[in-house]
Amino acid sequence: MKLAYQAFDMSGKAVSDTVEASDAAEAVENLRRQGLYVTEIHAQGGASGGKTGRRRKRLGSGKRLKNLAMFTRQLSVLVTSGTPLVQALGALERQANDKVWKEVVMSLRGRVEEGATLSQAMQAQPDVFDPVCRSLIAAGESSGSFDTMLDRLATLSRKQLHVRGAIVGALIYPALLIVVAMGVLALMLLFVLPRFAGLFQSLDVPLPIMTKLLMKLSGALRSYWWTIPLAGGGGFFLARSWIFSLAGKRTIDTVLLKVPVAGPVLQNFAVARIARVLGVLVTGKVPLLEALGLARETSRNVNYMELVSKAEEAVTRGSSMSTAFAASNLVSPSLCEAIKSGEQSGQMGPLLLNIADFLDEENEVVVKSLTSILEPLILVVLGLVVGFVALSMFLPLFDLTSATHG
Repeated sequence: MKLAYQAFDMSGKAVSDTVEASDAAEAVENLRRQGLYVTEIHAQGGASGGKTGRRRKRLGSGKRLKNLAMFTRQLSVLVTSGTPLVQALGALERQANDKVWKEVVMSLRGRVEEGATLSQAMQAQPDVFDPVCRSLIAAGESSGSFDTMLDRLATLSRKQLHVRGAIVGALIYPALLIVVAMGVLALMLLFVLPRFAGLFQSLDVPLPIMTKLLMKLSGALRSYWWTIPLAGGGGFFLARSWIFSLAGKRTIDTVLLKVPVAGPVLQNFAVARIARVLGVLVTGKVPLLEALGLARETSRNVNYMELVSKAEEAVTRGSSMSTAFAASNLVSPSLCEAIKSGEQSGQMGPLLLNIADFLDEENEVVVKSLTSILEPLILVVLGLVVGFVALSMFLPLFDLTSATHG
């Protein structure tokens, strides 16, 4: 069976090609071993008779994580209570409200009914079930602790969802303030200030420098407003293509880590994510080298991906993981010592989970503190901008009034 696929290689470059395999699950596994991460796979048209079925819509990152957390939690409860896997998947399929997620669960149930294991069924949908999820399920199936692995996967998904929700919730109000500020400024420049311009011309009064500047800015915006969406759209696509390139991603990731206040917070988030994934995988009896490879795949920062790669090389040579972390300034010395102690005591999995919990709690407090400072700062800046525009409009009137009384 010939399958067409779209994937990304180790450097982040997009790859499109075809592969021969008995089914999509086998193809995804073979490509993963070659260092390719499949995002879409389907039967190629031609002699095979075209694409098999319609293409399923993609789930957003937040929506996928929310559905995955609920799915693994409910499946864990059903399996622990003794419900057969096919019946449990059927129950979750019937109660799914999201049509896209309903199709995902229906596909899983169908493959399991055909005789595939759950991990094999998940391999056919790599855009929904990441390598960490599939590895944990496979480890649970092979070790006989399927329900335990489901519970750990549910905990991991809920923790990631909680961290994501905390960040998004903390940034909603500042983002709303910025949008309001830009809207008020545009309203005054495009509609309010032109009315004052006609008044100033009829009165024939000398205008202050800042009023002249605002008049010129308002006139330019009203005359060439159509260039704003063109420039914005072009700049967006250029920036997007550069950001998704390897050089752009490396530059942005490096610069973000060096930002005075936000840099340490981003480092803690990255370390907490790696520690949690490693902790869950190691506790689930996944081999350390495989766990490091999966942690590298889930890392979103190029610098931390390279750090985990160095840890893989150190473990392959027979050294400890902590030695690779200690040689980098991306992980604090105290965390390196804690990891080293976990390696020596044989309790690295629980220790990494404790480290991740500690960092996530600390990060949540820091993010809330920063946003509590950012909100009044944005209000002050908004007030200064609006006050500057208002003063520029009314200052000539004040000068005219003073001249009249004189």
